[in-house]
Amino acid sequence: MDHKTVLLRSWMFVPGDRQKMIDKAVALPVDAILLDIEDGVAPAAKETARKQIAESLDRIAVQKKENPSYRTPARYVRINAVGHERMNADVEYVIRPALEGLAVPKVETPDQVNVVEKILDEREPKMGMVRGSVRLLLALESPRGLFNAYAIATSSPRVIGLMFGAEDFSRELSLPLRREGEAVDLIYARSAMVTAAAAAHVQAVDGVWPNFQDMEGLKKFALQSRRLGFSGMSLIHPAQIDEVNAAFTPTSEEVDYCRRVVQAFDDARARGEGAIAFGGQLLDMPIVDRARQTIALAESLKT
Repeated sequence: MDHKTVLLRSWMFVPGDRQKMIDKAVALPVDAILLDIEDGVAPAAKETARKQIAESLDRIAVQKKENPSYRTPARYVRINAVGHERMNADVEYVIRPALEGLAVPKVETPDQVNVVEKILDEREPKMGMVRGSVRLLLALESPRGLFNAYAIATSSPRVIGLMFGAEDFSRELSLPLRREGEAVDLIYARSAMVTAAAAAHVQAVDGVWPNFQDMEGLKKFALQSRRLGFSGMSLIHPAQIDEVNAAFTPTSEEVDYCRRVVQAFDDARARGEGAIAFGGQLLDMPIVDRARQTIALAESLKT
């Protein structure tokens, strides 16, 4: 992940055709909302979703103008897939000043990203927006998308992250309908996507834990996601927000340990020592760099 990019740990899907859910979502302690026009909205309700999302974004723009301190979660819209007949109508409605990014589903090639980028390049100036201001979160939901992950992640400077689409990917592999454990059957695919995202210096967002009543399962899954290298995960219910945010936030114990590692390293270097030991572990630069990154991440999440 690029250190200049604000980390977004929790990404909550919000059906665009449910105005009450949109109104509630903008006040929740989630890092980002994914206002949905794709799978979370029935075909007959797509037009309603577009209009409600556009109107909601416009109201947010007015509030931000009237009150510069007004804050909401990061505002992204999940459009329909590139090549789908509904996609053009989606972007026509939702590209407006209060939009921060698009979540593009079912991405399999860089060419699909380029299609969206071209539309944004043309649409942003018409809406009085700075060209390049709308960011892209790209969902990989198929084996083909996974094999092209690095090329997709580096296809545009607008790309801020890759998101794993577990349910569609599972369908492609003909996996059992009921998920067992912490999605251990998808560890290879998830790890491969994380590695591609890291190589491209973008965020890696894991898929949802579908049972919002199973908080223990969510906790284990989110912890596994972090240990695999994900920087955040998507979710489907407000009850999941706190667990997800906690999983991707360094604990006070972690931060304290990292500070002691850095201090021990700096003190030893000041004494001119080469081999540096701390707590039975030899400290080299990659370890110290990870400690510094953890401290910096914790500090950034305080703001």
